[in-house]
Amino acid sequence: MDVKKGIAKFTSHQKLVIAMLALTQFTVILDFMVISPLGDILMKNLDMTTANFGFAVSAYAFSAGISGLLAAGFADKFDRKKLLIFFYTGFILGTFCCAMANSYLTLVAARIVTGLFGGVIGSVSLAIVTDLFILEQRGRVMGFIQMAFATSQILGIPLGLYFANNWGWHSSFLMIVVLAIAILALIIIKLEPVNKHLEIKSDKNPFVHLLHTLSNKRYQTGFIAIAILSVGGFMLQPFGTAYLVNNIKVSHEELPIIFFFTGLAVLFIMPMVGKLSDRMSKLKLFTIGSLISIVMILIYTNLPPIPVWQIIAINMILFMGIMSRMVPATTLNTAVPETQDRGAYMAITSSLQQIAGGIAAVCAGYIVHQETKTSPLLNYDVLGYVISIITLLSILLILRVDILINPKTEIPTPTPVKA
Repeated sequence: MDVKKGIAKFTSHQKLVIAMLALTQFTVILDFMVISPLGDILMKNLDMTTANFGFAVSAYAFSAGISGLLAAGFADKFDRKKLLIFFYTGFILGTFCCAMANSYLTLVAARIVTGLFGGVIGSVSLAIVTDLFILEQRGRVMGFIQMAFATSQILGIPLGLYFANNWGWHSSFLMIVVLAIAILALIIIKLEPVNKHLEIKSDKNPFVHLLHTLSNKRYQTGFIAIAILSVGGFMLQPFGTAYLVNNIKVSHEELPIIFFFTGLAVLFIMPMVGKLSDRMSKLKLFTIGSLISIVMILIYTNLPPIPVWQIIAINMILFMGIMSRMVPATTLNTAVPETQDRGAYMAITSSLQQIAGGIAAVCAGYIVHQETKTSPLLNYDVLGYVISIITLLSILLILRVDILINPKTEIPTPTPVKA
């Protein structure tokens, strides 16, 4: 591994792996994210209430969580490339089913199928990152992979909305299917086998391996922290466009502009956050991002109708804060498991994250409500207060993970006062 000025360089194959994983994550994230900007269209076209829509979003999350738990015991038994190909193929089929849905029930069924496969892809990708990159590289790797989120906002979501506005919401999912097929072909041809973990012999059957990983107290700290971390995003995002359209009076034609510039800001910030994550305390970086997020969430969820450029500015800062949390938190989490447990640990982490997010989406659907299809969302400000409290809690949980990995980290204790 070449090292210059204390920074470990990437090999050419590592760079290719980063690109393939980022593209894979782009489609998976886009498949989930596009539901949010299509929310107002779907609720009107499929006659859904806010509670119905919350269940449609959570259907993916719950099925993803369940499949991840079922797959966890097997995650370290196979070549990770083969696992990625299998689950990505299923994800493509599920997304195609979403494109064919014509009612609320068929959409929910299609989201369940998509989640069964798509929910495991993230954990397989994280296991590949952990296998192929040393800890001092992972901040930059996660920074690049998390850029898939920004790219989905810059290109994917505006395109999805453009397709939906011109050819119906079904075409947005078809666009993802076509792109994902091309990426799958690239993975099959270019990704080398990832099977070093198979050299570590284990006599445990898959279910014993799953129970062993779940019962490990060290791992439980990471499980809880990452699960809680996902709650805020699942609460805020599903009703974002309905809030913009019905409360802030943004038109459907203006939505792509907002998502484009928000994603552009995140695209610029992610490489910077990745580098910072490899150079400074990941806990400090996470805390800074969390505090920025809290301030911006409280502002965002209490907005009156304002010009689009102001919404763009607020959104840009908000998502810069949110993404500044994700990279250091995910990087810290990759250092928790032992080599022989990485696949299972990442699968369980992803599952609990999805399940927690699914519960959050359902709760958000009951916190906010809408009296008619065009009336403003009520209690969106309450949602902001709830998310802010959860964000503060996540700081304490990530502190525990940091102490677990770096035992020298200490929680400050007050100096005893002498009588």
